[in-house]
Amino acid sequence: MKKIFALCGLLFALCSCGFSPMYSDTLSAQTKDIWVAPISGTNGIDLRNLLRAKLGDNDEEATAKYSLKIDFKNPYTNFKGLQKTGDATWQEIRMTAKYSLIENATGQVLVDSSEVASESYTFVRDLISAKSSQTNAVQNTIRLLSEKISMRVSAAVAKK
Repeated sequence: MKKIFALCGLLFALCSCGFSPMYSDTLSAQTKDIWVAPISGTNGIDLRNLLRAKLGDNDEEATAKYSLKIDFKNPYTNFKGLQKTGDATWQEIRMTAKYSLIENATGQVLVDSSEVASESYTFVRDLISAKSSQTNAVQNTIRLLSEKISMRVSAAVAKK
């Protein structure tokens, strides 16, 4: 019984302090008003598509309340798991995205930050398997970057 009262007290405290869930309908409507600027490269197109799916697919910068501009670096490959012969058995893909969230009406920069994501994959001698592993690692890294960026942007919009 004490647990129920403690839980009710916690819920009451959260409601009275102005807490609102990050993925509520009102915030969801606000984040749908973000224009994601085009990003160069195949990986950039994938990142933009994922962000547009999360933040809204506003096609025009002029009608959007916010603009998200991203500078996306090419993937960096790091060799890991070196054997005595010098051959690598693992590789790591690392990607960096610098981004800015700008309020279009005032030109105020709400977020100016960068995110880094990486994933390791097995590097095998079979060319097809190695390419497949690398492609999956790149896609997973892009997905992780989109999650990180969309969370930061959603939090900035919620503060505003």
